[in-house]
This record gives sequence, structure tokens and C-alpha cells, in this order.
Amino acid sequence: MYREDFDKFNGLDRNSDDIYSKPIRAGKRTYFFDVKATRGEKDYYLTITESKRRTESDGSYSYDKHKIFLYKEDFEKFTEGLEEVISFIKAKCPEAPVHDEAQPESKEWTIE
Repeated sequence: MYREDFDKFNGLDRNSDDIYSKPIRAGKRTYFFDVKATRGEKDYYLTITESKRRTESDGSYSYDKHKIFLYKEDFEKFTEGLEEVISFIKAKCPEAPVHDEAQPESKEWTIE
């Protein structure tokens, strides 16, 4: 995990509506699964953020971030769709590519 991502995970740059966060380091990317509260804290939802560090021409770093919001009423359909496409990929390409030689990814893919 990059230092900036680690600092954010440890609460140095977190929003007050964060309830729980799980960072996943995967090659050159870090994924964050964040549980957040709605306004009034009456319900929870999930944000999934992909963060990828990019080196600028002057040597400084910036981050490309992409985020999706997932609400409880969509969990079942989202999980079904995700399981279907993962099964398709595993059947067509059974060996997961290794993106980071220093930290090989697991070849087992599971969804809980």
C-alpha cells in the first residue's frame, strides 16, 4: 500500500461518515471497500474505490481514482453478476496473471 493510501486508511483524511474500511493491495492498485452511513446515519452503503499511483513527468505522484457506490438493495444482483463474470473469466482464462513480481497475487478467486 502506498504511504498516502495508508495514511488515509488510518483516519488522517477520512470522512466522518466512514463506518468501516478494508484496503486491498493488488499489484499497482489499491482497492478500498468503505462502508459509509447515509445522512442521518439511518442506513449504510458501500463504496468501492480503485486507486492507482501515477508518476508525473516532474517526478511527483498523483492518483487516478475510480469509485462506485453500491446500495443494500442492489447487493444481491451485484453479487450475482460479479460471480457470473468471475466464473466466466476463470473458465476462459484459468490462470490469473501476476501483476507485481514482488508480491504475486493468489490464483484463488473467492467471493463471500
